[in-house]
Amino acid sequence: MSEGNDLKVLVVDDDFRVAGLHAAYVDAVPGFVALPPVHDVRTVPRVVAETRPDLLLLDVYLPHGSGLDLMRELDVDAFVLSAAVEGPAVRTALRRGALAYLVKPFEERMLADRLRAYARYRRLLAADVLDQTAIDRARRVLLAGEEAAPSSGAATEQAVLAAVSAAGDELSVVEVAEAVGISRATAQRYLSQLAQAGQIRLGLRYGLRGRPEHRYGAVR
Repeated sequence: MSEGNDLKVLVVDDDFRVAGLHAAYVDAVPGFVALPPVHDVRTVPRVVAETRPDLLLLDVYLPHGSGLDLMRELDVDAFVLSAAVEGPAVRTALRRGALAYLVKPFEERMLADRLRAYARYRRLLAADVLDQTAIDRARRVLLAGEEAAPSSGAATEQAVLAAVSAAGDELSVVEVAEAVGISRATAQRYLSQLAQAGQIRLGLRYGLRGRPEHRYGAVR
């Protein structure tokens, strides 16, 4: 069931079984919801206008058209999921703005990694004004996929992220270390990694002596 802030994803694939499988992969990633897949390329513009997806998952070769032509026609972020490995097709997809290109068949984890990276990319570019550092970081996060953040299965990382997310205000490194029960150095390492990946927000607060202190808060 869709939550208000979930990113909506539209799968476009003429193979009903594959489309359903990819939609299920999307639904398994927190923060994403799959719209009913579309199998006929001719109906995609109408569905996009009606449902306003955040992201398209497009096959290249479709009856009655091409996913590459849709990328040129529609102003929507897109991943290409295709068995097409010909150089011209891949180059065209990237030239027309594909944010990821996954060769079918692929493991569920691969798409999940790209979706999580896409969510971080969106958060990093959410500000009204961006500097060069933020733009470069967003591009690195998007391209690196799962390498953009430390392993999501790390218990300590998850504990640090949970502590920051649950706090009503920004926390210092010392406060996070005490909340999780780890050393200051370990807390600093995980906080830096999470901030770089866009999963938490880094700010500065100046103390009584004028010395800046890093503060970490949840991404809202």
